[in-house]
Amino acid sequence: MIERLRVRREFLYVAEGYAERRRLVVVQARRRAPPPREAAGLGFTATKKVGGSVVRNRARRRLREAARLLLPRLGVTGVDYVVIARQDTGAAPWPRLLDDMEKALISLRRRFISGDVAPAAAAPPSPAKA
Repeated sequence: MIERLRVRREFLYVAEGYAERRRLVVVQARRRAPPPREAAGLGFTATKKVGGSVVRNRARRRLREAARLLLPRLGVTGVDYVVIARQDTGAAPWPRLLDDMEKALISLRRRFISGDVAPAAAAPPSPAKA
């Protein structure tokens, strides 16, 4: 099962983990904070550098579909992922996007399975109440 990351602090927590950069996509990953859950967390982002809102939304839709196809096979249980669009994500050929994302996920999977990754730190800080 995959849960969506929605809160900024969850994205920041994952950003402190490992990242695999490819021409069309950046995939960040980090083990979930204790208590570990079986599900993987997944979030998507596209900055204004990618383009206007239409281009950013198209890029995110393409990344969501790629993740839907690849994460069940290549994702690691108990790991949160953030997928970041790059400028060419929205216009790139679909096979090329899938290939870039697959290579990034395989590389991250190797790290987590080989034990090359430190255990998760304490839970992400809760938002400050002002």
